[in-house]
Amino acid sequence: MVAHFAALGWNVDGVDSNQRAVFFGPGGDTRWMQRQLTERFPAFRHHELDVRDRTGVDALVAERRPDAIVHTAAQPSHDRAAAIPFDDFDTNAVGTLNLLEAARRHVPEAPFVHFSTNKVYGDAPNELRLTELETRWDYADAEYAHGIAETFRIDQSTHSLFGASKVSADVLVQEYGRYFGMKTCALRGGCLTGPSHAGVELHGFLSYLVKVNVEERVYRVYGYKGKQVRDNIHARDVAKFAEAFIAAPRVGEVYNLGGGKGNACSILEAFEMVSARTGKPMQFEYDPTNRIGDHICYYSDLRKMMAHYPTWSITAPLATIFDEIVEAWQQRLA
Repeated sequence: MVAHFAALGWNVDGVDSNQRAVFFGPGGDTRWMQRQLTERFPAFRHHELDVRDRTGVDALVAERRPDAIVHTAAQPSHDRAAAIPFDDFDTNAVGTLNLLEAARRHVPEAPFVHFSTNKVYGDAPNELRLTELETRWDYADAEYAHGIAETFRIDQSTHSLFGASKVSADVLVQEYGRYFGMKTCALRGGCLTGPSHAGVELHGFLSYLVKVNVEERVYRVYGYKGKQVRDNIHARDVAKFAEAFIAAPRVGEVYNLGGGKGNACSILEAFEMVSARTGKPMQFEYDPTNRIGDHICYYSDLRKMMAHYPTWSITAPLATIFDEIVEAWQQRLA
């Protein structure tokens, strides 16, 4: 986001407290990226601030009066959430409320782009009829040939505590749009990734998988025969959609933001793709117990996004995403 909007000529204020390193340990540390951004972009200004700090968030928004807000802060792991339920909810739900209320008070006309998650659907997608193929699961019914649409139900399913806190934030974002007329959207992301991702086992599927292969370590597969499917979208395409929404904002919208069927792959297929690039066989062990609330098959139906914003599309195919992540980890680890 910083690189994209700075290149467009925006002044960018970044709010971060490196809480990812607290949630996930040294592997989740993002200070290296903060330093890079500060060095590369004179238009970027870092603020050492936690979104849970209501007074601090309000004061910053009042001082800077941003023309747009892109909210990407979160505790992003549904496994980790069970061990830190208060930190998870305070970050994901209360942190979002702090930002929304600060925006309503000081910059109510500023478009507000919130990063939600496909976990708001819980494990309801697992109830769909699936076809088992050689290397992946896929939807059996033609109704889901394009993936999961925004009309899919979010209740009467198991979300994980992370999914529940993100549902709370998602609904708040919609409500601030509908109730107060603010220009908000909740982007229910699939696997948002790219070469700058600090992937760890609990969050960052593709980045972490590549890192394990490059380091010649053992990857653990949890359930579903390794055929579980995710759609992957490059951070550049994510930033481009945020730009499109800010340029032509709507009120209280929801979009499923992912790579779509064209950028979907299973874990087994990801093994093959990374090995083809590194020349290293993927070492893995299999745990037949799936993660609670985990999706067997999920990819985003992008038709609503593309109908509302016809100039936007996926520009980075799956092969490019793999190329860039492999190169980034090889360079970083060297």
